[in-house]
Formats: sequence, structure tokens, C-alpha cells
Amino acid sequence: MRYRVVFSLAAFSTVLFGCKPAKSPVLTNQDISKTVNKMSAIMIHDVTNPPLAARFYAYTCLAGYEVVAENDTAFKSMKGKLNGYPDIKKPADVADCDYRLSAVLAMMKTAEKLQPSGSLMKEYEQKFLDSCDRIGFNSKTIESSAKYADAISKQILAYAKGDHYNRISNYNRYTPPGKQGTWEPTPPVYMAAIEPYFNTVRPFTLDSASQFLPVPPLPFSTDKNSGFYRQIMIVYKEAGAQLTPEQRAVAGFWDCNPFAVEDRGHLMIGIKKISPGAHWMAITGIACKQKNTSFSKAMQINTAVAIGLMDGFICCWDAKYHFNLIRPETAIRKYVDPNWKPLLQTPPFPEYLSGHSVVSCASATILTHFFGPDFHYTDDVEKNYGIPPRTFTSFQQAANEAAISRLWGGIHFKDAIEQGKLQGEKVGKLVVSKI
Repeated sequence: MRYRVVFSLAAFSTVLFGCKPAKSPVLTNQDISKTVNKMSAIMIHDVTNPPLAARFYAYTCLAGYEVVAENDTAFKSMKGKLNGYPDIKKPADVADCDYRLSAVLAMMKTAEKLQPSGSLMKEYEQKFLDSCDRIGFNSKTIESSAKYADAISKQILAYAKGDHYNRISNYNRYTPPGKQGTWEPTPPVYMAAIEPYFNTVRPFTLDSASQFLPVPPLPFSTDKNSGFYRQIMIVYKEAGAQLTPEQRAVAGFWDCNPFAVEDRGHLMIGIKKISPGAHWMAITGIACKQKNTSFSKAMQINTAVAIGLMDGFICCWDAKYHFNLIRPETAIRKYVDPNWKPLLQTPPFPEYLSGHSVVSCASATILTHFFGPDFHYTDDVEKNYGIPPRTFTSFQQAANEAAISRLWGGIHFKDAIEQGKLQGEKVGKLVVSKI
């Protein structure tokens, strides 16, 4: 393997020049975050849909967490806490490993197998291994740690295979109902529905996908005196040209639509954006760094948030395709103004519930459990995409802002947002109680 050659050369240079650090290296919470952020970058490359992204994060973090649980007595295995979770066996011949290094490598190895462009994570892993000697790890520790990581990753991947996601490709192609008031593809590319069968995937903490099924949305109606029509007009009036600069900034900040496409005449241009889950995983990294959270604790927190994302999307997607409600953009164009366009591009799945409201409130509930209700932080997650940072006084404030951004963006009705927040809070509390 290439990193062995690098180690021998580095060891030789150490003898000559004495440049190898005398102190043993200690990986930190930022090594976890860097791996998660690399996953997010690969997801942008692959245009990974939000529910599937949550699945990748969850199993990847579980691989790292299980290594921690086997080596830090303050943390326990997820066996007995998550649905169908196996007894993860620690290999016997890894006495010289560094468990933090093994945890990070287990994450990388799991992501390599799960993500379509896993080769990009493999390249990242190789660069990471090449750097380990330079910060003081010896080759024996690295080899032993990598062997440990591989053994744990294989067991987590076997667990992932049993969640039935791989069966979805065998289902019949989803066809929209075609009835008045139901969801239909939206411009500019009229993309097919995303993950209509995600509720068939095994959840982690939920009894079933419908455990927190919300109350039904307002009944569809074109009667101008009906509650539903009033909801249409709220979006029409509040998400149009009269938006304030601050409202536009909030909507853009929380857009997180990996399917965004810009129509340039004869050319459609894909716009690179992170998913809602990627945004909240990065917020988790910001909080861990700011609080100087220990490696083991940070691994637990990242895993909890990732599990919350997965179960949140399973709940939400079950509701979306159960109610199959028309999007504001479609309703307004059909019944109010055929030329109206939302500020944000409408994602390709039904309206009720608001997914961003669900996963934001689930994540905020989990993070509040670990960091408290008054955690001030600056979110600069998307600065590399030209989006200015925003500062928050709590995770709940951020979640509430993410939720209302969907109204200002013109892609959700109010009841989808409010009921989404309630569902997300229930999911977050369940995850905390279980793990």
C-alpha cells in the first residue's frame, strides 16, 4: 500500500533531521467533522437526495461510534437501542491500535462503500493515512487501527444492507395520482418524485414510519372562502416581490436544494447545493468545535443527529406520499396567477409535510439536549458557496428560521411547516430517549 512507503521515507527523514513530533498525536472532534464534510462534498458531486444522504450519514457515524463504545467505558453500544441492531464484535488482534484513528477510518471505509462516488472518499482516506505519520502515528498503530476499522465497517454495512433500501429499485415506478389537488412535477425540469418508497426502509428508533403521522392537511379546495384557498393566498402574497431583503436572505440561506437547476434558454445548469441534513451535520461540527467537545462525545453527538435525520426523513416521507398534496407553485399557477414563480425552486416531492421543518426541529431538539437551550453560534456552513454567515442564539431559533424560510421561499404552506416542526420535535425527543 502506498502509505507504507511514505512511512518508511518519513521515518528515514526523522532519523536524519529529527522532524517527527515527540508527543503522541490525539485526534479531535474536527477529524470527525472533516470526514462528514467530505461526505457532504461527495454528495454534492453525486446529487444525493436528502433522505438517502441521511442514510449515508447515519451508518457512517454508527461505524465510528461503535469503535468508541468498545474502547471508552462512558459510552455503550447501540445494541438494544436501535431496531435490529446487531452485536458488533471487536476483533481480537488489534492491541496496538488507536481507537480514535480506528473510529475515523471506520467512518471513511463505510462511506466508501455506501456512496456512489466512494472512490473519492477512498482518495481522501489515502491522503489522511499519508498524513498520519507526519503527525506522529507509527506504521504499526496505523495498520492495526485500519484493520480494526475495516472489521467494524463490514459489520455496520451488513446491518445497513438489512434495512431494505436495496429493495426499492425493484418496486414499480412511481406515478403521480393525477387527481385535482395532488402533487405533480414542477418546473423547470419537471423531475420525477424522489424516494416515494422511503417509508419502507427500516427506521432506527421509530416503531414504524407512521408512528408520528400528523393530522391531515387542510382539505384541498378552490373555494375562495375555504381554509385551503386562504393558505394559497398567504403564499402568493407573502412569498412574492414584497419579500424584505432579510426574508430573501433567510430563504436563500436555508434553501439546501440539491436538485436546483437554472434555466438558461437552451441550457439547464445544475446549481451545487448541500442538503438539509448536510447543513445540520455541519452545524453539529461547529457546536462541537466551539464547545471543545471530546472526540468520543462528539462521535456520539454526530451519530445522534444523523439517526435523527434518518428517522425524521422516514417519518416525513411517509406523510408526504400518504397525503400527496399539491405544491403551492402548482396551485397558484392553476388557480391564481399562471405567471407566478416562487423565490426558491420547488423540490421534486409532495408538499405536506415540510421536510426541512421536520429534520431541522429534530436536529435542534437533539443538539439542545447535548449543548443546552441557549447555545450561541455562527453558522458559516455555506460560505464557500457565497452565502454569508448567520448568527443564532439557540438551535431552536435556527430551526424555526429554517422552517419559516420554506414559506418565504414559496415552496410550502403554513400547516406543512407547523406540523412539520411538531413531528420533528417528536422524532428528536424519541432519539434522545432511546440512545
